Amino acid sequence: MKSPAVDAYIAAFPAAVRTRLNQVRRTIRAAAPKASEVMSYRIPAYRMNRMLVFFAGFKQHIGLFPPVRGDARLEKAVAKYAGPKGNLKFPHDERLPLSLIARIVRHKVRLDKPKLAGKKPRK
Repeated sequence: MKSPAVDAYIAAFPAAVRTRLNQVRRTIRAAAPKASEVMSYRIPAYRMNRMLVFFAGFKQHIGLFPPVRGDARLEKAVAKYAGPKGNLKFPHDERLPLSLIARIVRHKVRLDKPKLAGKKPRK
C-alpha cells in the first residue's frame, strides 16, 4: 500500500528528481511487494519483519540505505555507488541502475527474518 507521507515527501522535490524518486519507489515496491511503505527518519522506508531499505533525495544524488552486506557478488556490483559509510549514492547525472536496486531489495527480503524464533511476523 502506498503511503501518503511518501507521496508528500516525493512531491517536495523538483520534477526531474521526483521522476527519479518515483522510479526508485516503483522498483522497490515491485521487488518487495509484501513490504509496508512507511516514513522513518523522515525518509521513505520499506519494512517487513525488519526495515529493508530506505531511500532519500539529495541535491546531487539519490541515496539508498543501509549498506549491502552478505552477498559478495552484490557487494562488488554496488561498489561504484558506495559512499564512505557504504550507503549508496546514485548521481542525478547518471542513469538509475534500477535492476541493481531490485537485486539489492530482493537480497534484503531474503535476509529478512523475524527477530525472535517463534515470533509472528508483523502485518
